[in-house]
Amino acid sequence: MSRLRYNRRRAVEHLRGQCSSLGSFIDRCGPLKLRAARGNDLFSALSAAIVYQQLSGKAASTIHGRFSSLFDDDVPEAIQASRLSIDSLRGAGLSRNKALAIQDLAEKSLDGTLESMRRMARLDDGEIIENLCQVRGIGPWTAQMFLIFDLGRPDVMPATDLGVQKGIRAVYGISELPSPDQAFERTRHLAPYRSAASWYFWRAADTVLIT
Repeated sequence: MSRLRYNRRRAVEHLRGQCSSLGSFIDRCGPLKLRAARGNDLFSALSAAIVYQQLSGKAASTIHGRFSSLFDDDVPEAIQASRLSIDSLRGAGLSRNKALAIQDLAEKSLDGTLESMRRMARLDDGEIIENLCQVRGIGPWTAQMFLIFDLGRPDVMPATDLGVQKGIRAVYGISELPSPDQAFERTRHLAPYRSAASWYFWRAADTVLIT
């Protein structure tokens, strides 16, 4: 079940009303199919985000399956991850940096550094990003993906994402790939539904989403 914290129809109507170029693309693309239900557990969701970083969808899915098989019932949990060696994680296909990130995530999930999912529901986006970025291997982009695909937040614009940048170029018919600052400014008027806008920009760029 999706946990989007906004109404899809209202979001699409807003985007159409704010931008004719995006509205035309929405008409061609079809309904918003963004979902926010990757996982109920913070460690499970963030470990998946780490595994999927900088990999194609198929390769990432394969490695994540191997990683999950290290856990009881194939469900990644922090307490079990804290007992796994670097060699075990590397054996599942993770790079050394990702293996170290998984270990750090497990430690910070268990020692209270990271807020609980319930507590995060009461924090604003900036506070969540700041909290998550304390973990090795998690930067603003990974935190933004967590906000969009796990917490269902409505107004996230991952302007550093190459797919979003390519989508903006395609939708607006501009010749140059926008910089992160340009992408952010170009989409400012789409607030407060920039998460939905990002989904359409990914579609315009034909990006494979990890959901």
